[in-house]
Amino acid sequence: MPALVSERTVLDALAAGRTDLAVPDGALVTALARDTARDHGLTLRLAEPADGRPGGAALPAPTPPRPVAGAPARTLALGCDHAGFEIKDALAAHARALGWTVTDVGTGSAESVDYPDFAYAVGRLVHLGQTQLGLMIDGVGVGSAIVANKLPGVRAALCPDVFSAFNARAHNDANVLTLGSRTMGVETCKRVLAEFLGTDFEGGRHARRVQKIADVEARFLPGAPGAA
Repeated sequence: MPALVSERTVLDALAAGRTDLAVPDGALVTALARDTARDHGLTLRLAEPADGRPGGAALPAPTPPRPVAGAPARTLALGCDHAGFEIKDALAAHARALGWTVTDVGTGSAESVDYPDFAYAVGRLVHLGQTQLGLMIDGVGVGSAIVANKLPGVRAALCPDVFSAFNARAHNDANVLTLGSRTMGVETCKRVLAEFLGTDFEGGRHARRVQKIADVEARFLPGAPGAA
């Protein structure tokens, strides 16, 4: 497990009168640790590796995830697999009635298909900034959330109830909602979707936490220090 440099690590170094802090190669440095170090003039430096490679250089800033560009307001990417097909049109109509423009990426029938194809299509539109939010419906919603969350900048949440939808948007800034047609009735899905579409991100302390999600994601993007 990689070393963790947290805000507490930085505060302890400052309390000891340090002006710099050696960070092990490959360590996870949290966003709050970086901000606290910067605000208090503490330099984060790479520790000298045991194999004798050069160390001591200032720790590079993390490579940020590719940003989700400013998407047109009140636009929704909508997809489903065969399990979600039966309720997709009803949810599309519900979203349009709430004032949202819907881009339907399929599927177009109840014939068996693979949910990753359509979850990817929804997530891709959000990732590229072509739609503000996304909705994907499969049998349970878990698989589609897993797929969509593989795309940089996408924060997909399975929300089985209204409170989960509120929390996902207000606290997690989720931008893709997944629903399960086999675990939720269509009227419940409508209520959850309305809450998700109608709730704004609260920011504040939650913005710091969402940034930490982005920091984790950034560590595994091409070009990031230590990325494969």
